Amino acid sequence: MARSATPNQQHVLTVSQLTAQFQGLVEREFPSVWVAGEISNFSRPQSGHCYFTLKDEAAQLRAVMWRSTAARLKFDLQDGLEVICRGRLDVYPPRGSYQLVVEQLQPQGVGALELALRKLREKLSREGLFAAERKRPLPTFPQRVGVVTSPTGAAIRDFLEVLRRRWRGVEVLIFPARVQGDSAAEEVVAGLRQAQLLQPPLDVLVVCRGGGSAEDLWTFNTEQVVRALAASPVPTVSAVGHEIDVTLADLVADQRALTPSEAAELVVPAAEDVRQRLHHCETRLRSALSWRATSLRNRLEGLARRAVFTRPLERVHHLGRRLDEQATYLDQRIKLQLREQHNRLAALGGKLETLSPLGVLQRGYSLTQARQTGRLITQVGRLRPGEQLITRFAQGSAVSTVDSIEPPDPDKPARD
Repeated sequence: MARSATPNQQHVLTVSQLTAQFQGLVEREFPSVWVAGEISNFSRPQSGHCYFTLKDEAAQLRAVMWRSTAARLKFDLQDGLEVICRGRLDVYPPRGSYQLVVEQLQPQGVGALELALRKLREKLSREGLFAAERKRPLPTFPQRVGVVTSPTGAAIRDFLEVLRRRWRGVEVLIFPARVQGDSAAEEVVAGLRQAQLLQPPLDVLVVCRGGGSAEDLWTFNTEQVVRALAASPVPTVSAVGHEIDVTLADLVADQRALTPSEAAELVVPAAEDVRQRLHHCETRLRSALSWRATSLRNRLEGLARRAVFTRPLERVHHLGRRLDEQATYLDQRIKLQLREQHNRLAALGGKLETLSPLGVLQRGYSLTQARQTGRLITQVGRLRPGEQLITRFAQGSAVSTVDSIEPPDPDKPARD
C-alpha cells in the first residue's frame, strides 16, 4: 500500500503567493502581444473604463481598456465588432484570472478612422443633419463674413486674396482656431459659437483649411464640430481640404466649397459680373422705357385726333338736336293722349246722359216721391189716402195729396 505524501511546509504556497508568481511569469513572458477576436459582453461604467471579452470559436479572454486609452478611440466599441488589440497580459488577483490590458485597438478589415467616419455619418444622417431641405441659400451681397480657421495657414490667405479681388465691400472677421491636433475640434467649436454671438450678426460663416491626410482633416469629421455647424443660425460654408476630400462638415454646411478659394467665390459675387449685369439691366430698362414712351405718345396722338377733341361741341349739338326731337315727340304724344281722353269722356258723357233720370224727364216723364220720406213711388199699393206726394217734372215740381186709390188692372203685370 502506497504511503501518502506529506507536504513540505517549506514548499506550501498561499493562494496569494502562487497568484503573484503566476502574475510575474505572465507579465515577463507577455509584455506586449497582439490578439485578434470578437468583442462581447461590452460595458462602460461611469468611470470611463471599458470592460469586454475577446473571443473566437474555441476560447475567450477578458480584456480591459482604461479610460485614458478609450478616450483616444475614433469610434465606439460594441458587441460583435471584430478587432485587433495590442496590450499586455495581467493577472487580476481578487479573482485569480488573467486579462488583457488593451493599449491599442483597431477594427479588422477597415481602418479605425474609416469605421468611425462611417458610423458617425450614418448616425447623423438618420437625424436629418445632411438633409437637402434644411440647406439655406447664401445672401447675394453679404456685408459681414466670419471665417473660422488657422490665421497663419495658406487657406485664409487664399480666401482673402480671392475675396479682395472679387468684391471689396465686405468686412471679414477671423476667429482663430487650430485645424488639426488633439484640441483642434474644441477650438473650432469655440470659434463657431463665438461667431454666432456677434452683434450685429454675421451674414455668412465659413470654416476652411487646406488639404491633408484623413488624420489631418479629422477635426472636421468630429461630432462636436458637425453639430456646431448644424446649430449655426448663420448660413455656413465648408471649405475643407481639396476637391477629392469630403468631410462631414462639408455635408452638414449649407454650401460646400472644393477649396478655400472657391469658398470666397461662393460667398461674394464678382464685381465685374455685377457691373455687366447692371449694364444689361440698364440697357433693358432704357429700351423698355423708350418703347413705353413711344407707345404712350402714339396713343396720345390717336386720342388727340378723335372728334371729341377736334370738335368738342359736336357731341353737345348732337345731343341738343336729339333732345329737341324727343321734346317734339313727347308734345305730340301728349296732345294725342289728351284728344283720345277727351273723346272717351265725351262718349261716356253721352251714355250717362242717356241713362240719367233727368233725360227721361225731358221726354215727358215725371217722378213721384213721398214728401216725408223721399221714397220713390213705383206702385199704387204703397200709397195711403191723405199722403202728400211730390211730383218732379223736367222743370219744377208739384205737391199733391192722395184723395183716393184705384187698384191696378189685373190684366197688366205689376212692376217694381
